[in-house]
Amino acid sequence: MSQQQPRREQGDQAADPIKYGDVFAVSGELGEKAVKPEDAAMMQSAETAVLGKTQQSGPAAAMQSAANVNVSAGLVQPGDVTDVAAREGVTVTGTAVPGANIITESVAGQVVAQYIQPTGAATTGGSRREITIGEALEAAGQTIPGKPVDQCDAAAIQAAEVRATGSDVITPGGVAATAQSAAAYNESMIKDEDKVKLGDVLSGATKVLPADKAATRQDAEGVVGAELRNKQDMSTTPGGVAASVTVAARMNERSQQQQS
Repeated sequence: MSQQQPRREQGDQAADPIKYGDVFAVSGELGEKAVKPEDAAMMQSAETAVLGKTQQSGPAAAMQSAANVNVSAGLVQPGDVTDVAAREGVTVTGTAVPGANIITESVAGQVVAQYIQPTGAATTGGSRREITIGEALEAAGQTIPGKPVDQCDAAAIQAAEVRATGSDVITPGGVAATAQSAAAYNESMIKDEDKVKLGDVLSGATKVLPADKAATRQDAEGVVGAELRNKQDMSTTPGGVAASVTVAARMNERSQQQQS
């Protein structure tokens, strides 16, 4: 879990504060906001509540570093809080998968970090059960349940279903078909509250898939490629389908290495 250090162009004499967009891969209103001391304090509290302590080199540490620079430069004041962070919240959540939790840290609804925390749970015989593609899909639905389904999501979900079942035939009424219908429906909707969300489509994915398999690096690459081909900025959605399958594949590889 590595976090970027605050970025500054050479010659920049701190005329502007360090913003969220300088530290994390975030966009919109949040990306233009200065990182402030109370933002970091909120993330420290959230990490401690869920993980038991603040994570070294994690989002809270990166935010604290940026906030300290901003305070030292006189660009923000001690006790200041960013309005969007105060309004929409700072969260740390854990999604349980076999043998681990997928930890997701967010500021104002935007994912700033996602990583694996092993739980030590093992199956009979001491070998850890691997995370399936279906379970990774469910994890994505739990991580960002309120994200409206778009064509990028639908493409990634279809690639995941193909990998899970080993068949190019999309199951009628299955998770991929439902995602495609949701994406098409959402294109006709203007307001996000009227759109079908990722959590609606991916809830119970393991039960809907006609077959499933442990996620591998090759599976992750296929899902990532499908998602990227449908995004103009050529970046995967933090906490989304491709990211979750990638995390699952990485966890499975680690488990295999530990057992060998």
